[in-house]
Amino acid sequence: MTQLSVGFPSKVKHLSTTRYLKGGTSVGGYENFNLAMHTGDNFESVAHNQALLVQHYNLPSEPKWLNQTHSDICLDAQSNDCEGDSVITCEKGVVCAVMTADCLPIFASNQSGTQVGVAHAGWQGILNGVIESFIKAFDEHDLLIHFGPAICAKNLEVGSEVFEQFIAKDEKLSMAFTQKKGKYHLDIYQVARIILNDLDVKVITGGDQCTVEQEEKYFSYRRDGANSGRMAHLIWITTE
Repeated sequence: MTQLSVGFPSKVKHLSTTRYLKGGTSVGGYENFNLAMHTGDNFESVAHNQALLVQHYNLPSEPKWLNQTHSDICLDAQSNDCEGDSVITCEKGVVCAVMTADCLPIFASNQSGTQVGVAHAGWQGILNGVIESFIKAFDEHDLLIHFGPAICAKNLEVGSEVFEQFIAKDEKLSMAFTQKKGKYHLDIYQVARIILNDLDVKVITGGDQCTVEQEEKYFSYRRDGANSGRMAHLIWITTE
């Protein structure tokens, strides 16, 4: 687990899992704490890992797992809907969750710790407005933000068509790109900061990890392809 020390209120708890946990079990190269059912891993192994997650970290409830589609949909954690890419709650003991294997997890809490959430922000979701819809779903926008582990710019190579889509969205986003040998490299942390700053969100921490390069800690789809598992990123308000 990656513990986060980001200045969130004490009643707000949050964590990012890593690819290994004692007692975890996966098959087919997913070693060993894959938490996603949709990767091709053995369903029983993933169910074991999801149960171990709740037990090991003493979660107050089963996380709300989303069907993530790189959309701009933000859900309330207590809704019956599951298709979306960010989730928020005001309820104590309700665990918000997203899964990633290179995309950027964005944790958020208001200053008082009465509303929290987490977003799954890959480059496609960012283009589709996932950050804007996530932030606008909060009752107040004076938020505290932390970036969980994601792919770094060195390893996030994209084509010119992706660059053009970003500058069509906002010309300022060109600052998050560097060009090398005819290819563009996207700093997903920087592009998220630019968008958040434009939404008047200023308190942002994290952004110093690389899921591709830190193989001993993180799953990475770019590195491992179809055999990549998924980490979970969880946030909740304690019941105490």
